[in-house]
Amino acid sequence: MTTTRTLLTSLTLAGALALAACSGGSDPLSTDGGESEDSGSETSAGTEGGGTIAIGSANFTESEIIANIYSIALQDAGFEVTERFQIGSREAYIPALQDGSIDLIPDYTGNLLLYVDNEATATSAEDVNAALPDALAEQDLVMLEPAPAEDKDAVVVTGERAEEWDLVTIGDLAEYNEEVRFASNAEFAERVSGLPGLAELYGFEPVEFVAIADGGGPATVQALANDEVQAANIYTTTPAIEENGFVVLEDPENNFAAQNVVPVMSAEAMTEEIAAVLDAVSAQLTTQDLLALNGEVAGGGMEPAQAARAWLEEKGLIQG
Repeated sequence: MTTTRTLLTSLTLAGALALAACSGGSDPLSTDGGESEDSGSETSAGTEGGGTIAIGSANFTESEIIANIYSIALQDAGFEVTERFQIGSREAYIPALQDGSIDLIPDYTGNLLLYVDNEATATSAEDVNAALPDALAEQDLVMLEPAPAEDKDAVVVTGERAEEWDLVTIGDLAEYNEEVRFASNAEFAERVSGLPGLAELYGFEPVEFVAIADGGGPATVQALANDEVQAANIYTTTPAIEENGFVVLEDPENNFAAQNVVPVMSAEAMTEEIAAVLDAVSAQLTTQDLLALNGEVAGGGMEPAQAARAWLEEKGLIQG
């Protein structure tokens, strides 16, 4: 039986940031996020590719980085671009796509599917990608090719723990239920894809659930690093995973729905020329790339646009 407690932490800000490097791996737009004012900055690079594209982002760093990647790639292809970043959550930007305030925004496949179809049950990347186009079409929206990159929930352990217990998948933890204290946000204890899903699919029922209200951020990272907990729910593009040598356990039963990065557009604005540019970008964007990009911005002091341009140049998608 899993018991629950709330961790009272005395983390100093400096210590937390040293471990988590101001993690960019926040929840990829749960449907209760707030709004922020858009930046409204505008740039123009000619019209060889045709048309002007208004690009939005959600109100967290990773979304703004990806939106900058789209913006710079499209400008390089000859499109005029208007940037309207930091709009807010889906409640803000889906209507903005529908009313023409923006034409394009990066999103995440699994959470987007649940937003437009709250009865959807798909979790694997194949099933999510099969269900999403029709669900979006009912909202007058279209998706382009998803990237391999994902920002999703994960069960994470230290490298030392993975080696000591020979851990590869989440199911491997079930052998150690009586030794595992597990950390996540409080709602993870009741969420279908939280502890109930891990128990049903993998037989993983930690002896204690430790509620830490930071979304897999600095307090969770430090609790895991200090062995206060032996496993934790941390998002896959959190820079602290690499910085601390943590290991993401495999999820072969797809307890956590696929969350591939995907360009989403209004059906009216989408053209084959735009799709060609963004599909080329998506083909090269990996989870490892997002980890690095988040780290460069959150911990390395780069602006999202600088990190985006450097990535595009490194991949040969634009000329330096």
